[in-house]
Amino acid sequence: MASPSNSTTPCGFLLQGFFEFPHLRPLLFLVLLAVHLTTLSGNLLILVAVVSVPSRPPMLLFLCQLSAIELCYTLVVVPRSLADLSIPGHGRGSPISFLGCAVQMQMFVALGGAECFLLAAMAYDRYVAICHPLRYASIVTPGLCARLALACCLGGLAVSVGLTVAVFHLPFCGSCLLVHFFCDITALLHLACTRSYVDELPLLGACLVLLLLPSMLILTSYGAIASALRRLHGGGGRWKAASTCASHLAVTFLHYGCATFMYVRPKSSYSPRLDRTLALVYTNVTPLLYPLIYSLRNREITSAIHRVLGLRGSGPV
Repeated sequence: MASPSNSTTPCGFLLQGFFEFPHLRPLLFLVLLAVHLTTLSGNLLILVAVVSVPSRPPMLLFLCQLSAIELCYTLVVVPRSLADLSIPGHGRGSPISFLGCAVQMQMFVALGGAECFLLAAMAYDRYVAICHPLRYASIVTPGLCARLALACCLGGLAVSVGLTVAVFHLPFCGSCLLVHFFCDITALLHLACTRSYVDELPLLGACLVLLLLPSMLILTSYGAIASALRRLHGGGGRWKAASTCASHLAVTFLHYGCATFMYVRPKSSYSPRLDRTLALVYTNVTPLLYPLIYSLRNREITSAIHRVLGLRGSGPV
C-alpha cells in the first residue's frame, strides 16, 4: 500500500468494469440489457397500476414507493455499465470524473438507505394490520404514509451525503483504477491509502443507521406479529395473516442480506474482483426479483395490473 505522504486527490477514476474479458463482454451486455429492460418494465407497470387504482390502501402506497426506488436504483448504475460494455477496445477502463463518481456513490447509497427505512415502515404497517386490525384505518392514514415516505427519503439522503463526504475526503494513492463497474464504497475504500480503522468509521456509522436500526424495528414488529399469531385459534386465519408477511420478509432478507455481506466487514477482507461479481448480482438480479416476489404477488397490485393490461381475473392471492 502506498504511503499517505504520497497520496493525491485524483481528478477522476477509471472504472475497469469487465474490460479484461473482451470476449465475454458482448454476452454480458445482452444479458444485462434483457434483465434491465425487464426490471424497468416490471416496476413501471406497478407504478402505472397503482396510479390507476381509485382508492389506494396504505400498502399500495408503500409498494409504489418501493418500485420507484428500485427504478431509480437501477438507473443510477446499469445504464452506465451497459454503455461501458458496448465500448469496443481493450483499454484499462472507462473514465469517470471525481465529481461524477461522488454523485453516483451518493445516489446509490441514498436510494439503498431509503429502501432500508421503507422496509422498516412496511413492517410497521404489517404490525398494525395484524395486531390492531380494528384501528388500522385510523392509525395508518394516507398522511402517515406520506410522512413515512418523506422520512425514508430524507434519512437515506442525509446518511448518503455524510458518507460520501467522508469517503471522498480520504487520500487516494497510486493507481486511480477502480476494479468495479460503478463507484461502490468498497472499491473506493480499497483504493484509499488508509492504515487505520478510524477511516472506516463513517462506513460503520452508516451501516449502524441504515442496517442495524431499521432491522431492530423490523425484528420488533415481527416479534409482536408472531406473538399475535400464536394467540389466533383458527389455523386458516393464522395462515392468511402470516402469508401477508411472507413477501415482505423475502424482500427484507434479500436486501439486508446483500447489504450486510457487502459492507459490514473490515477493509482487510475486501476482494475487488469478488465484490464486483457480487455487486453484479445485487444491482441487477435482486431488483428484478423484487416485483416478482412482492408486488406481483399482491392481490390488489395484480388486479390493478390486469385492469391496466385489459385482462380478467384477480391473480394470485
